[in-house]
Amino acid sequence: MEAHSSGLSRKRKREELNGEMKDGECVRKIPRRTLGPRDPAPFADEVEAAKTPYVRVSMEEAQRGTPDDRPVRVYADGIFDMFHSGHARALMQAKCLFPNTHLIVGVCSDDLTHTFKGFTVMNEDERYDAVSHCRYVDEVVRNAPWTLTSEFLAEHRIDFVAHDDIPYISAGSDDVYKHIKDAGMFAPTERTEGISTSDIITRIVRDYDVYVRRNLQRGYTAKELNVSFINEKKYHLQEHVDKVKQKVRDVEEKSKEFVQKVEEKGIDLIQKWEEKSREFIGNFLQMFGPDGALKHMLKEGKGRMLQAISPRQSPNSSPVREERSPSPTFRLPFFAKTSSPFHSLPAHHSSTHFSKDEED
Repeated sequence: MEAHSSGLSRKRKREELNGEMKDGECVRKIPRRTLGPRDPAPFADEVEAAKTPYVRVSMEEAQRGTPDDRPVRVYADGIFDMFHSGHARALMQAKCLFPNTHLIVGVCSDDLTHTFKGFTVMNEDERYDAVSHCRYVDEVVRNAPWTLTSEFLAEHRIDFVAHDDIPYISAGSDDVYKHIKDAGMFAPTERTEGISTSDIITRIVRDYDVYVRRNLQRGYTAKELNVSFINEKKYHLQEHVDKVKQKVRDVEEKSKEFVQKVEEKGIDLIQKWEEKSREFIGNFLQMFGPDGALKHMLKEGKGRMLQAISPRQSPNSSPVREERSPSPTFRLPFFAKTSSPFHSLPAHHSSTHFSKDEED
């Protein structure tokens, strides 16, 4: 049963890695573990001295791996002013030189640094503390020597010294690590290009006015910044001018956005107007064009009007008028069956008279 469940879990992991998880399923995350220690690295003068005799390990033994109770003790020194990622990367390389490494970092004091290299931004206590909080450091040596001696190496039981392979010219020597290289105790590391303490200081000097104005704005006084009264007023004026310029830029940006929106709206209106005009022209042509609906309607109306006002066509042969039948002879009723008083008149005179009355 356990083998079956483990097989399913392995299959599930493969599906998760291949991106074959189904929708709605949650990916189980591995709990994050802190790789570095919770406390800063101790200082060498606070660590209990070892009681076993000091016997160096060879390069072959160190690369092969030493027992847990006998780590390879690697020493790296420096100024570590304004501790940055370039320093941390160099210490990471020193820590990873061998499978089992105890990294000791020596930090030079202010007196040695100011004498042999120059003024520092951070004081020695700040530099000691910064190095002790690096996750790769196991032990910090305060007031480290500028040149390593055999007594110092034996005191701290150092097996190898880690540093970049570029010859370090200082203190009247072409390379302060030459005797370490000759003794076979040198382990080279690589520098991180593009970042160094000198580069950071160069940026600050180059943008000096910007940083002074920023600190004045944050509440630092001109005396704390070692700025004269006139320069202080100048920086305040520049700050005010920059604010005005920024407001002008903001107004310009807003006006550009407004003009852009108006142009977009105008383009939309023109497109809609063109679409509506095409539709209107199409409807107009459909109604009033040569073959439009209006022409057909007029033709139909004209035909109906002509049909309504024109008389019906006469037939080819008109019917013959019937001859009027002769009117009946008028007779007075009281003269019926009696002799007419006009019987004494001549016949032709009496007949002519009545016939005229009938025609009338």
